[in-house]
Amino acid sequence: MTFLKSAKSTFTNEIQALIALKDALDASFTDACSTLLKCEGKVVVSGMGKSGHIGNKIAATLASTGTPAFFMHPGEANHGDFGMLSKHDIMIAISNSGETSELIGLLPSVKRLGVPIIAISNNASSSLARFSDHLLLLNIEKEACSLGLAPTTSTTATLVLGDALALALLEAKGFTAEDFAFSHPGGALGRRLVLRVSDIMVTGSEVPYVDDTVSLSKALLEMSSKGLGITAIANKKQLLGIFTDGDLRRAFDQQVDIHQTMIREVMTKGGVSLHPDDLAIDALNLMQEKRITAIIVVDSQQTIVGAINMHMLLKAGVV
Repeated sequence: MTFLKSAKSTFTNEIQALIALKDALDASFTDACSTLLKCEGKVVVSGMGKSGHIGNKIAATLASTGTPAFFMHPGEANHGDFGMLSKHDIMIAISNSGETSELIGLLPSVKRLGVPIIAISNNASSSLARFSDHLLLLNIEKEACSLGLAPTTSTTATLVLGDALALALLEAKGFTAEDFAFSHPGGALGRRLVLRVSDIMVTGSEVPYVDDTVSLSKALLEMSSKGLGITAIANKKQLLGIFTDGDLRRAFDQQVDIHQTMIREVMTKGGVSLHPDDLAIDALNLMQEKRITAIIVVDSQQTIVGAINMHMLLKAGVV
């Protein structure tokens, strides 16, 4: 058998098993979801070996999609980690055979605690099935492994079943992209949907602004010293307009005297501005739309409170 033929055989086996599992889903899946939805504590996922690796991923997916969850290793649980479990939790127990000794050894204590057990197994008559409140049966006829030994199709089916549980709960809870971002504050999505202008803008003496009565030359000094390529023009910190590199080029084209010309004569009145509570991604989109690299930030009374530029967005990982 060639490598390619072997690979295609594996794909075919696992795809067919997933289709069969999808077609076999019934009220037990609905009941399991309803139980998980009512959970007042956390979902504790447990399994040994390859089932444990898959269980770890299922717990992580649940946690990141709005269902608090963690993985508990059966071996460690038998030696103290069982204390992780509380009476308000729900256990998802995974075992292809349904007879994994380390896992089965935990179940009497889980039942005494009154914790519901959702079993994922390929054996409807197993010890795990008998202990469970809800059984999600895999119905895997054979592994993709040519020897029929290595967990392959069964682990794929378990992983997809875990995804199905997590996403069904996500939809039932009305979990949003912003909720997802809060679960991923260090990721790109988190930065895009959570980070606000106020989190990264410069404030205080770092904000470039001048009074509207100063000359163009003084405004240029302010713009140069703050290094943002922009300065705000204000009257008692109330934004009146902005002056940018583009305004400077236009002023030179008009051959104005930078010492005699007042900044209010050459500024862009009003100009583009942001609010501190605006999302940083909105600041990026606005800069791209207007083809500018810096924006003044004002509060609801149009008082200047900060400034932000493209470099700050890059540094914060928004871009």
